[in-house]
Amino acid sequence: MDTIKIIEVKEDVRANNDRAAEALRARLHDAGTLLINLMSSPGSGKTTLLAATLDRLADSLAIGVMEADVDSDVDAHAVAAHGARAIQLHTGGMCHLDAAMTEQGLHSLGIDGLDLVFLENVGNLICPAEFDTGAGKKVMILSVPEGHDKPLKYPLMFEVSDLVIVSKMDVAPYFDFDLKELEKNVRMRNPNATICPLSAKTGEGMDAWCNWLRAAVNDWKK
Repeated sequence: MDTIKIIEVKEDVRANNDRAAEALRARLHDAGTLLINLMSSPGSGKTTLLAATLDRLADSLAIGVMEADVDSDVDAHAVAAHGARAIQLHTGGMCHLDAAMTEQGLHSLGIDGLDLVFLENVGNLICPAEFDTGAGKKVMILSVPEGHDKPLKYPLMFEVSDLVIVSKMDVAPYFDFDLKELEKNVRMRNPNATICPLSAKTGEGMDAWCNWLRAAVNDWKK
């Protein structure tokens, strides 16, 4: 009887994406353009935060925005009205963006002259955390109404994020939300993550967020 050859297949199914992401990250670094992968649940306030951020930074940083959604171009129009170079990405039903999709979007957006590009990922606390887009920084937004237990339920999202924004702090008194408990839960998953409570509506915490962005851009250009 012929010997059957057995092949051990151990390469992660995301290996090709990871290689593409590393290559894209290197090209963005050479170009001096920082890409930030902005992730959260639907309704966390990503677009509202971006609009408020553009209002504060448009005079000091050249910023582009890629809005990713299953359909519509509502968000792209919203941020473009605040001075950003913006495009809309439709994922065709996919719950995340990968490196190839991100690179395609950047090609259409054009990064010449841009210091910073936000990739507003699809609203989802699972898939976007699993796929490297080639971003230099990963930021996730947790809104107060979602509760302080989310790091326990969606650990990977918090493990991969460089910065955790706690949005809608202006409504914290109306919800059973404990900021100290959230901070403890985040530290369990990622002791190195920066935590930034803010409200795009009142301006609370916006200075800290914008200062973090300026520092991140400066470090990226070194």
